[in-house]
Amino acid sequence: MTAGGAFLPPLAVAMGDSAGIGPEITAKAWEARGAERLAPFFAVGDPVAVRAVWRGPIAQIGDPREAFAAFGEALPVLPIGDTGPVVPGAPSLGTAHIALQSLEVATGLASAGAAGALVTGPVSKSQLYAIGFSHPGQTEFVAERCGITADNAVMMLAGPTLRVVPITVHVPLAAVPSLISVELIVAKGRVTARGLQRNFGIASPRLAFAGLNPHAGENGAIGREEIEVLAPAIEQLRADGIDASGPYAADTLFHARARQGYDAALCLYHDQALIPIKTLHFDDGVNMTLGLPIVRTSPDHGTAFGIAGQDLAHPGAMIAAIRMATEAAQRRAEATA
Repeated sequence: MTAGGAFLPPLAVAMGDSAGIGPEITAKAWEARGAERLAPFFAVGDPVAVRAVWRGPIAQIGDPREAFAAFGEALPVLPIGDTGPVVPGAPSLGTAHIALQSLEVATGLASAGAAGALVTGPVSKSQLYAIGFSHPGQTEFVAERCGITADNAVMMLAGPTLRVVPITVHVPLAAVPSLISVELIVAKGRVTARGLQRNFGIASPRLAFAGLNPHAGENGAIGREEIEVLAPAIEQLRADGIDASGPYAADTLFHARARQGYDAALCLYHDQALIPIKTLHFDDGVNMTLGLPIVRTSPDHGTAFGIAGQDLAHPGAMIAAIRMATEAAQRRAEATA
């Protein structure tokens, strides 16, 4: 695959937990490759997990370059490990080990340039923690493997009409006021602006910041974080030449007219960002990590063990993740060609 004269290797899709819906949505994305005009990709994981949920053609490969020849006729799979029989919906320490190995290998291939981008399937954090996984999630793991500190990697959730960034992520709501700072907000804003330029081709990104408190603090009557933390951070970003605005009352930031005024909304805590994106784009939301030397995306949903193996999993978010990763990788390749 080429972009602006630059060669792009096939994308690597780490399938996630073998007992979840990752293998199914990966296979269904391959089935939709023609209709969705998807670029060549290969799955990294246990072929047994794919066979447990899908009867389509599989081509086991030993090198990412073999995916190009195989992609038209079969789902290319780079095999990782063997957990024995896989029971959809029944995660185990074995499926967690395969998920971690697949993530490790796929990240390494993308970092080495053997894969054009990295797409990660859903994993079970509790199962990963049980085998000694010490990172909060896949985002932090990938960032570390790429030599980027967690503070310099930004999780962005994106859909066709909205992009959001949670400035704090998996922390108790009660801890958020003590965790946010001018420095943190400025750092996340800078990475977000740069990521929108590199991955989406937006020359002058517009960043809108949500307030922490109801009514964005009501001029200090309902909280002072907007005055003491957010306003100075936004002022610093503007001094850096970034089009930053706010803080805005969060309850008026996500309606259709408001969304026309920014390219990404930066939110102070997990649900402030995740509720609007999942309301608007539940079936096609994508998690993209900004600030990495590689392109990394993921479907914005979990393992869905409850429906695994029942042919009920919707591949829309996986398809969107593959497409977004491809487009971002193409833009980066064109910029350096």
